[in-house]
Amino acid sequence: MKICIVGAGISGLATAKAILDKNPETEIIIFESSDRVGGKVWTEKTEGGYLCEGGVNGFLDKIPQTLDLCQQAGITALPAEHAAKKRFVYSRGALHKLPEKPWEFFTSDLLTVPGRLRVMYEIFAGGTNNPDESLQEFATRRLGREAFERLIDPMASGVFAGDAEKLSLRSCFPRIHQVEAEYGSLIRGLLKLQSKARSQGSSKQPGPGPGGTLTSFADGMSALTDALASQLGPRIRTATAIQSISRAANRYLIQTNDGSEHECDTLILASPAYTQARMLEDLDSDLASLLMGIPYPPLAVCCFGYQQRHVGKVLDGFGYLVPSTEKRAVLGTLIDSNLFPGRAPQGAVLLRSMIGGARRPELALLPDQQLISQLQTDLRDILGLKADPDFIRIFGHEKAIPQYVVGHAGRLTQIEEKLQAHPGLILTGNAFKGVSLNDCVVNAGKIAAALPL
Repeated sequence: MKICIVGAGISGLATAKAILDKNPETEIIIFESSDRVGGKVWTEKTEGGYLCEGGVNGFLDKIPQTLDLCQQAGITALPAEHAAKKRFVYSRGALHKLPEKPWEFFTSDLLTVPGRLRVMYEIFAGGTNNPDESLQEFATRRLGREAFERLIDPMASGVFAGDAEKLSLRSCFPRIHQVEAEYGSLIRGLLKLQSKARSQGSSKQPGPGPGGTLTSFADGMSALTDALASQLGPRIRTATAIQSISRAANRYLIQTNDGSEHECDTLILASPAYTQARMLEDLDSDLASLLMGIPYPPLAVCCFGYQQRHVGKVLDGFGYLVPSTEKRAVLGTLIDSNLFPGRAPQGAVLLRSMIGGARRPELALLPDQQLISQLQTDLRDILGLKADPDFIRIFGHEKAIPQYVVGHAGRLTQIEEKLQAHPGLILTGNAFKGVSLNDCVVNAGKIAAALPL
């Protein structure tokens, strides 16, 4: 069997690796339109000693498949420093530490006393007949308006750079949707799941957060994709874009920008949904239209380096998120030099701010100087940073994170129905069933397991 994979991001690379682990004799070619591998995994190290992540900044170590992939790639996973557990939300003109333990919720001043009491009422809150609620609808119904605005809304920005009024609960956070459906309450479900874990002697107790430890590598996230690319070797063809896809007999015919043609039995598209749509337009315009309907708002990732003697200890923690009600330009800022060693030179601090996304996409497209000015205003007001940065690096993403808006599950059903007419065509990537690196790795294993190799 000959397999062609389009896209050398983590999805394409991990899928190729999983296929070869199952059958090393499989013939695989991987096409990548850019001149580098990795996709949204994008690490740059400057001559001055700053290590900047332009995209994915880590993964949670709770998924065995990702840890296994790291081991197979021959690289050592690096857990984040303890400071990464301290996370903040900027609200009402101040930074508020998110509770790390359930009892801390009762003393946190992030929510007012009435807001906390409303969250406790969640155990009695009513259900819904709506099978596909937005995050806003769900959180307001179960936790109250205040908890939505100060907890769920900034979380939507942090994970998806998204708009909680439009994102689908069941598609973005299927486990939360499942817990409510099974137990009728998040609090009741959490308590029962913890009781079950204790009875089974598990040392891992389910909590309100996603669980796991933030993890990366000493040389940044590109260490993983670079290592996989090294193992895959000449199977990868960078700077090779797909011009057209057609089907002849039982095989797919691919034409590339260098004028060459390739045939394959199985075609796996692991690029963003909008590029999949372009490639499939001639083969199936209806399928292409469904793919093009998945939104990708722009996002700018801005790294700022400061001499510590000029700014002191910026913040003892992971960083902070900003609710949309604060009307700030920045979605959130991470103190990268607090998270992993080697992110900044000795005596320096590295910050990474996100701007734009679904809430205010126009900001991500501003000229660099205007964008920097907007962010520095927020950094001055929120963190008190009055000094000028010694280092600035901007990573612009015209189309960043796919948005699982209300109706996403129905769209996936339609896509799967359309694919029935195209045996051997597989669509993957973070546009469908999970945006995280962990999701991409898990889906890669499922694809390999289902192929008759």
